[in-house]
Amino acid sequence: MAFYKHYSFDLWLTLIKSNPRFKQERTSYFYEKFNTKNKSIEEVALIFRQVDLMVNAINEKTGKNVDADEMYLMVISIINDYNFQFQELDLIQLYQEMENLLFEHMPLLYCDQCIPVLSQIKENGLSSTNILSNTGFIKGETLKQVLRHLQIDQFIDFQLYSDEVRLSKPNPEFFELMINTIDKKKHPEINLNNIIHVGDNPHADVGGAQAIGINSMLINSNNKSILTLLS
Repeated sequence: MAFYKHYSFDLWLTLIKSNPRFKQERTSYFYEKFNTKNKSIEEVALIFRQVDLMVNAINEKTGKNVDADEMYLMVISIINDYNFQFQELDLIQLYQEMENLLFEHMPLLYCDQCIPVLSQIKENGLSSTNILSNTGFIKGETLKQVLRHLQIDQFIDFQLYSDEVRLSKPNPEFFELMINTIDKKKHPEINLNNIIHVGDNPHADVGGAQAIGINSMLINSNNKSILTLLS
């Protein structure tokens, strides 16, 4: 396998994927709790999808971050024909409800090879790793618990999430933050050629990595799997 001193990984659709049951239960929750205009459950599901795609595009364009709370408010507003009366809404409680739903229907490993590949990268003790992930409806603080549950965190040295640092891929500042967070005691002479970022998004992951001058690998959205890292 090609040897890199540091491996950076995207998270969603790279190492993990959504549990379909979670999205179904989340849609049902909003359909029942916030649906004063009697939208169909299919319409509510479509609104979630549209907000997710729109915010992802905004974050990639601006390099900043629209928070989960703001995304949920967008969904509620659109469901109710752009009503903006949010004064009585308890956002803390709402997110807690969504987090509880997520923990009941945990995300899944993207593939059976994810853990073995991460383990092999770390087994010689010479390489370090990180997560570099844009977030949406699910916050970084929640994703850290998900990675602990899926036993991914034991192979990861540090995790960076867009909602926690107010930066989104492909913003070069997000990649620079990752590079600057690498343990220089472990890698006192690390350079850009020693680092690779792996993800499923050609623009945010590959384009962002190339723009900052580090190696990149596109997986899952093409014909390559995470096993390619070992070949």
